[in-house]
This record gives sequence, structure tokens and C-alpha cells, in this order.
Amino acid sequence: MTKYILISGGVVSGIGKGIIASSTGLLLKTTGLKVTAIKIDPYMNIDAGTMRPTEHGEVFVLNDGGEVDLDLGNYERYLDVTLSRDNNITTGKIYREVIERERKGEYLGKTVQIVPHVTSAIQDWIERVSKIPVDNSGEEPDICIIELGGTVGDIESAPFVEAMRQFQFRVGYDNFALIHVSLVPDMHGEQKTKPTQTTVHALRGLGLLPDLIACRLLAPRLLENTTKEKISMFCHVSSNQVLGVHDVSSVYHVPLLLQSQGIVDYLRKRLNLTVLNVPEEMSQKGLSIEARWKAMTKAQERCYDEVKIVLVGKYTEFKDSYMSVIKALEHSAFRVQHKLVIQWVESSNLEPPAQGSDPAKYHDAWRALVGASGILVPGGFGQRGTEGMILAIKWAREQKVPFLGICLGFQMAVLEWARNVLGVQDAQSTEFVPDTPNPFIIFMPEISRSHMGGTMRLGLRPTVFQGTARAQLSSTFTNGSANSPIDADGIANSADMPSSPKVALESPATWSKARQLYGNVDRMWERHRHRYEVNPEKVPQLEASGLTFVGKDERGERMQILELKDHPFFLGLQPHPELCSRPLNPSPPFLGFIAAACGSSVLSEQLEEQAQNYRPPHPEGSMVSEETLRERTMEHPVRGGRMSGWGTPVAD
Repeated sequence: MTKYILISGGVVSGIGKGIIASSTGLLLKTTGLKVTAIKIDPYMNIDAGTMRPTEHGEVFVLNDGGEVDLDLGNYERYLDVTLSRDNNITTGKIYREVIERERKGEYLGKTVQIVPHVTSAIQDWIERVSKIPVDNSGEEPDICIIELGGTVGDIESAPFVEAMRQFQFRVGYDNFALIHVSLVPDMHGEQKTKPTQTTVHALRGLGLLPDLIACRLLAPRLLENTTKEKISMFCHVSSNQVLGVHDVSSVYHVPLLLQSQGIVDYLRKRLNLTVLNVPEEMSQKGLSIEARWKAMTKAQERCYDEVKIVLVGKYTEFKDSYMSVIKALEHSAFRVQHKLVIQWVESSNLEPPAQGSDPAKYHDAWRALVGASGILVPGGFGQRGTEGMILAIKWAREQKVPFLGICLGFQMAVLEWARNVLGVQDAQSTEFVPDTPNPFIIFMPEISRSHMGGTMRLGLRPTVFQGTARAQLSSTFTNGSANSPIDADGIANSADMPSSPKVALESPATWSKARQLYGNVDRMWERHRHRYEVNPEKVPQLEASGLTFVGKDERGERMQILELKDHPFFLGLQPHPELCSRPLNPSPPFLGFIAAACGSSVLSEQLEEQAQNYRPPHPEGSMVSEETLRERTMEHPVRGGRMSGWGTPVAD
């Protein structure tokens, strides 16, 4: 029987429920248990795909193409699991399911109501998703962490709170625990408990009794014993059920903070976890995770050498817009034992008009850029600020500063090269200038122009490194055809491979840093989220001038990784490698970028280490051909024009 731990919040939102949920799951995983997680977002949107990043933070993309809340990124990073779009529940999804069932007559003529129909749909969804394996074990999880977004008392979350009240009886007392996160403000040196008392009172009035109260303190100050005793007295819990979660130097210390207060021992007793059979192999794996996590946090505290990275983006006013990018940089800095310093540069401030409209911001932006150890241009949508990105990329290329471009940054690197090396001054993207005479970046022909949600190239996709045996196969055969030496799962039959002894000497496979970082493999897998791509008609012109596309899709039609050979580190990727970074297994491109920013010797060391020891974070069964992945994500081929592609079906 799966055990469930609900994480709710009170007083205010955004005080760290996601980190506490992830940390709790990590601690349980260190005991050898298998853990999954579900995020409940009470908004009416079907998913996060159409939300503005400056309002909601980044849109996190999963292997199956699900566009979800950024907290699912925390779950995947901390728990080292692979979740699906169903792990993110929204009001829109639940209502859509209930209405579809009503239209099909599945309620047999009954009046469809919030209780019991909507609340039952929520419970059924949670119970179904909690059984889905999320790691390489292929087994049902032992623990399911459920985070309820927003705060208790919100109108929009009322159906979910009621569903959880019912759910505790459905699964039984020994299988359901509740951790309530509340703010304890510090006013003039006094820790106030009244907000926590009020929110716990409201929670109890709704039929949910907290087993643990996690008190957030927005300062490095510890929760005082007198405060803990007061909360214990007025919230009907013992003092050992009150946890203090104060600000720490890094969120990676939060699991250790909770562990020091006995959260694992309490949950072991409360949920009777001793009845779960934990194999010795899993126990040892859990101990290994704990030891490595503690070693990572200790090493982080001893980092004195700094690495300064300038992030040139469009949404720098709201840092959560780049949450996964920040985490990937942090993970990589941990590995090379340097202290990460991020300098945020709004890309539009680098553009010439800013020199006249706001000279202070213009000069500050350029001062930061020219002093950077590395320049990162992440993803985004729309034309605003793109000329500033191109200027930043030009500086990185010409001054031999380590550069990493992600998605839009990759596309801007192509435009920069086309303009300043090829001399095509009006090279453009059709996203910005639809009728441009020189479209180096084009709209994906299979995507709907009228529907925004779920219409991009989304989810896990393979990239083939050029010059490898697999790249030869991709260019010689049509994947999945009767004569193809690649089977349905994308596995090559070596006996059927064409031979070409010159390829290894002539190909980028011999010098590509990207390939080394991914373990010198023929293929790698990363997650995508984009509508535009490099125009395949312009590729011969670009490559002939020295811009090498070292990674392409299996058909060789889509450019997915670019690299400059005669540069310390100049790498661009169409996919989003930051989405699969882990604290103990950093994203390869980000690791290479940070290492290069630290110096050539550090980069050489990491290239050698990665070439020998890198292991992808994806489950074995997910690393298959694009044909198979398309079928899994319910995408269907659309034949038309010179290219063939895929798009998520959209109802008219």
C-alpha cells in the first residue's frame, strides 16, 4: 500500500512548500524507499504552457512533453526521478475530465456536483498516478508526496482540500500524513505565532489535522523553543511535531535541516514505514545518496574561488523565469568546487537605443558583459531584446569568452554568425520578421499558428552526434523502414552498418566537446520546447563557413547542437539541457560551460571525467528512437513540403 504525505501551506504562498516537499521525499529516499510526487495547482489552466514566465516562473517540460509547474523540476532534481504530465493536477484538468465523463453519460443521469464527483475525480487521479513507476526500478513507489499549491482558505483550492479530507479515510490513518507549512514572522525581534495558529485553526475546521507543522522563518534565525512550545500548545500538536525551517545558505541544506529535527524518525512511526519491505540493494543505494548529498553540501561551504557568469536574458526581473538554468549552473559549480556568481543582464540594455534612453543601465550591462568569465543566453520568445543577445554572442565569439546558448540563444548564435561572418546583414528569424528575405530561423511547418498550448516540439528527443556510426545510418537509411538497420526502439544492428573508415578522421566526433561531455556516445537525449528552428536550406552555407552543427535529429533535418572548433568553449543547443540537470549529476553542457569559465585545465579535467563516467538521468526505457517517442506522446507525422515533422494534435 502506497503511503501519502500531503504538504499544505498557510498565511502566504511562495514560502517554500516545494523545497520542503522535495526535501522530505529525498530524506525518505535515503532510507531506501521509492518516492514519487504530485503537485496540485488550483488554477483553471489545463497546464502551465501558456503562462507568462514573469508571472508564474518558468514552464518546466517533462519527458512526455508535459508543460508543468516549476515545482515538478524540484521534485525531479531532488528525488532523481522522471515524472509525467499527470503528476501535475490542475483545476482545468479535473473539470475537463469530469465534464467529458458527463458528456459521455458516465454519471448515468445524476446531477454532477463538486461533491462527490469532482472530489472523487481528484482522489482517483492521485491514486492512479501514485502507482506509476518513476525510476529505473520499474516498481510502484512506496511514498507519494502531494503538494497542494496556494494557501488553505483560498476559494479555488476548496475542492482539493475537501478531496484530501475524504482521501485520508479512503487510504487509512497509517497511510496518510499531513505537513502544514506556515510563516512565522519576526517583528522587532519577536517571533509571532498568531498567523500559524490562525491557519492551523482554519485547516482543522476543514477536517484536516496536521501531523507536522513546518515553521518558515524568513531569516537565518532559528525557531526559538518558546515559540515552538506556544505553537504546540495552541495548535494541538506535541513540540517534536513543530519544525523550524529558517533561511540557510543554500536550499540543498534544507534536507539536512529537517533530518536534524527528526522528521524521518517521526514519519517512520507515524506511517508505520517498517512494514515496507526495503531490499538491501535499495538500502545501500539510499545510504550512498545520503553520503553524497552531505559531501556535496559540505564541499559547497568550502568553495572560495568564484566563477562569474553573465546571464543575458529577456525576463531577468523575475529570477524564477530561469529556475532550471540557475539550478543547472549551481550543480555544475558544485562539481568544479567554485562559488557561482550570476550577474543578470537584461538583453535590451545592451542595445544601442538603451545608450540614449537609459545610459546608466547601458553602461552597467556592458561593464558586466566584458568582465564575465562566461556568457549564457537562455531561451525565450519574441523579438524584444534579441539584438542585445546577438551583440553579447558576438562579444563572446570574438573575445574567446566561454559561451552557452539555449533554445533562443542557440538561434541567436546562428543569426550572429550569419550576419557577422557570412555578411548577410538582414539575416532574420521568421518569428520576428515573417516575410524576411533571408530566413535563417524558420517556423516549424507542422505546428498550429492559432493554438498556443501544447503545440510546440515538446518533450524528450534524441540528438545524433555527427560523424558517428549512427549519424552515417541516419543519413543512409530512413529510420523504421524495411531496410533500416535500426529497430523500432532505435537500436542499431552492427552487422548491417555501412562502413566508412574516413569518417572518424573527418568528422566533428573527434573534436566535439559536446560529445565528450555526454560520454562520447553516438546519441544523447534532451527535452525540447520550441516552435522555430534553423532553416535546413541555410545549413550548407553556414557549415561551409565554419559553423559546425555537431548534433542533429535522427533524420539529419533539424539542427540541434552547434559548436565552434577553434574556440575555448562555444556551444549552442536547441533543446533545454537544464531541465534534466541533477545536483549529483550536472547537465553536461552546463558543466562544460562552467568548467571552461573556470579555466582550460578545469575544462580538460571535466571532459576526461565525463567521457569515462557520465550516465544519463533518463530511465532506460525512455532513451529510444524519435519514432517511438512520438507514438508515446500521441504525436502523429505530418507529411508536407520538403521536411517531415510532428505536432501535438489540436482540436479545431
